[in-house]
Amino acid sequence: MASPRLETFCCPNRDPATQLVLDYQPTVFGSLCIGSGLVSLILTIIQLLPKTNQGYRKHGRSTLPKPSSSRILLLVVVCDLLGCLGVILRSTIWISSPSLISNMSLQNTTDVWPTAFCVGSAMWIQLFYSASFWWLFCYAVDAYLVIKRSAGISTIVLYHMMTWGLAILLCVEGVAMLYYPSVSNCEEGLEHAVPHYITTYAPLLLVMIANPILFRRTVLAVATLLKGRQGIYTENERRLGTEIQIRFFKIMLVFMICWLSNIINESLLFYLEMQPNINEDHLKNVRNAALITWFIMGILNPMQGFLFTLAFYGWTGWSIRLRSQQKEIPWEPVSSSSAVESARNGMIGSFLNYPGYIQDPNKSEMGNSNQTDEALSMLSEGNGSISQRITRNSPIYQGW
Repeated sequence: MASPRLETFCCPNRDPATQLVLDYQPTVFGSLCIGSGLVSLILTIIQLLPKTNQGYRKHGRSTLPKPSSSRILLLVVVCDLLGCLGVILRSTIWISSPSLISNMSLQNTTDVWPTAFCVGSAMWIQLFYSASFWWLFCYAVDAYLVIKRSAGISTIVLYHMMTWGLAILLCVEGVAMLYYPSVSNCEEGLEHAVPHYITTYAPLLLVMIANPILFRRTVLAVATLLKGRQGIYTENERRLGTEIQIRFFKIMLVFMICWLSNIINESLLFYLEMQPNINEDHLKNVRNAALITWFIMGILNPMQGFLFTLAFYGWTGWSIRLRSQQKEIPWEPVSSSSAVESARNGMIGSFLNYPGYIQDPNKSEMGNSNQTDEALSMLSEGNGSISQRITRNSPIYQGW
């Protein structure tokens, strides 16, 4: 799982609350992390591999650039996969080498490898999950800017700079404050650990608070765009707006499910740390709740990548295309009208799903509606039902 407690494990002078979760069934906890991580890793890869029945996804998407929203969603999943790999590796080493933790508890030990592995694996996990949080925030910002027609493909460079820059900066700063003056002699007390917890949970809380606000404003802007397409707000437009709203709701639901237990667990452990003796009888329920949420974190945190693919793309199926198959198109006698119709239908998907296409000067009156379809298609990237409804309702489609 991804918790700032991972870094505090590396300090020999751990606080009692950290020692509580570290000593409670470490083998069972590590096994749960490995199992959950492997399931998420395998299913996520299956979700992302090309399929033989992709339908609309294979249509006209081999050469055209993808919108920034689509790239951001993929980067969110990739960061989750890398963080999940760190969880699997850390748990595997700790289960296979129980002496690793005991060696880290010795302040005067000369073996630096246990501490180096502890610090390195903890920073790896924190860095990529923190980057995943920042990418989710960028997705909410990008969705709003796309609807407001203020963003494009070039904006992805700024998102890269912000995401990786802030993730690395906060990770290094938090760990440096935690391990002052040295890893082998961390300062005791809550004061030195507070900056580390703030830098860890700041992007998580930002997504929890800011993303629903941005998604709400985007949905309202979508409704305005749909009303302005043809001057009326039909049942199709209402359903389209509802599906986009449901898409945002799924993203936030997955995020809350995977990370709300972290907030609860950290609050309980901080409460225990402020007590003179955490082993008192009246704190038994608090200790049990902290341990239960600790195990829930170990199961849900690694599952975020797979659950996000379900929220982004839905279940894509098991029919994996192992190698590209090129079929020869037989020559058949067709009429000129059917040939023109086929060519036009083939261009519709590309025009509606990607920015930068060239419009016919004779159809410039459709420009505003085309931009609306383009923006909505970028938001619905990966959702077949929404994209198909946009195409059916498009004035381009109706005009052919």
